[in-house]
Amino acid sequence: MSSGDEGGGGSTAKATTTAVVEGNAWAMDIPKFEEKDNPHGMLEESKFATLFPKYREKYLREVWPRVQEALAEHRVKAELDAAEGSMTVRTTRKVWDPYVIVKARDLIKLLARSVPVEQAVRVLQDDVGSDIIKIGGMVRNRERFVKRRQRLVGPGGSTLKSIELLTGCYVLVQGNTVAALGPYRGLKQVQRIVVDTMNNVHPIYNIKSLMIKRELARDSDLKDENWERFLPRFEKRTLSKRKQPRKVRRKTEYTPFPPPQPESKVDQQLATGEYFLRPEQKRARKAQEQKERQRQSQAKREDKRKRSFQAPREVGEASSSGSMSGSKAKKDSNEVDVDMLTVKVKKIKKKK
Repeated sequence: MSSGDEGGGGSTAKATTTAVVEGNAWAMDIPKFEEKDNPHGMLEESKFATLFPKYREKYLREVWPRVQEALAEHRVKAELDAAEGSMTVRTTRKVWDPYVIVKARDLIKLLARSVPVEQAVRVLQDDVGSDIIKIGGMVRNRERFVKRRQRLVGPGGSTLKSIELLTGCYVLVQGNTVAALGPYRGLKQVQRIVVDTMNNVHPIYNIKSLMIKRELARDSDLKDENWERFLPRFEKRTLSKRKQPRKVRRKTEYTPFPPPQPESKVDQQLATGEYFLRPEQKRARKAQEQKERQRQSQAKREDKRKRSFQAPREVGEASSSGSMSGSKAKKDSNEVDVDMLTVKVKKIKKKK
């Protein structure tokens, strides 16, 4: 009876866990791994090493005691080699958490990427992760890369601060990488924003979507529904028309057969019948063709020479001819009718 109750209780707990994972995996509470869960410690030693740039040496020397103190709580040893410019972390037999060495590796990587020690030690917590996003190879043009990287920071760091507030992560843009530190859910959001920004999508679009999701999550009626209808859809538009090439090359249809061979000189002579002529006839034909070319060129030269002796047409020539015809017509219209004039003079004399 008791075994049946235990089996039923286990299946109920399993069903509850499955329902939580299917509903919202981020809401699942992960139990903390403590020293009592592994009292025997580790059997083998693991270690990781990473290099750091020269300008970080002074800062690392100052904060290294604090790093060793944070790692000593988890029984992990840390070494700083300034001669080689490397940091090394290694496990001991007293380490109870097998995953803490990976966390320690992430810690020294963040320190090498100029993350301050106050933020970097947070990665040792169970619910905090880190991600170093490489953005150097996403854009080929250097000027374009610098402009898009500056969009992540924004004027006075306002865009970067908005991303940190919405995702709950610490974000640092340094050189060709972006270092992020925070909860795993926020790390996915930061990675998406960074990748979209380097692909020429302004970060304000993703920030606006995160703000809408944040408000919808607070609403008890809408938090379990699909949010696609509330999120904005930003379509990529090309504002400048692409310049068309000066010469448009049209692709011909593919054919497996090779192009036809060009005709040789013998084939051309066979087609025109010149091949069968005797040498004297060939010479006579060639001399005749040469005379014809000379005659044509002579005619062109004479025509060109005659054009230089022709008088140029004056500009007022056409207008003068038109004015002459107009004055002639006017003269015809101004001719005096003698008969009509005689009748008018007689009438005037009678009146007197």
